[in-house]
Amino acid sequence: MGKIAVCPGSFDPITNGHLDIIQRGAKVFDEVYVVVLNNSSKTPLFSVDERLDLISQATTHIPNVKVGSFQGLLVEYAKSIQAHAIIRGLRAVSDFEYEMQITSMNRLLNEQIETFFIMTNNQYSFLSSSIVKEVAKYGGDISELVPAVVKKALLKKYT
Repeated sequence: MGKIAVCPGSFDPITNGHLDIIQRGAKVFDEVYVVVLNNSSKTPLFSVDERLDLISQATTHIPNVKVGSFQGLLVEYAKSIQAHAIIRGLRAVSDFEYEMQITSMNRLLNEQIETFFIMTNNQYSFLSSSIVKEVAKYGGDISELVPAVVKKALLKKYT
């Protein structure tokens, strides 16, 4: 069995910053499951199925990436696919404090699963799905921020 990792997120929508983390993680692990968290407390722009489709299209060039979704505890999902690692992207120091809390809880729940932090490429350090949606909503150019398939989907949502 190879080294399996989970890269979780809401991905509403997937951005080039997310893709940077996914591609770099795919160089380290044999399989990377990019999984959409189905969080009922949030009101996303894209449905889970739409997000899965966008991620699938945006990652077709990465052969060892699989796409899925989950509800519940991430460590339980990771265990169900026999993953031993979680990949998390960090943009700034402010991300670290939140991620440290989540990682500590995950370790308490399952000490067999390690978390690996990957610093985002500097060109994406400001980028978030929320910012992309805001810029797209008001007609700004998001060409450098998201894959073409996501740009098209956002334009369709906002026109």
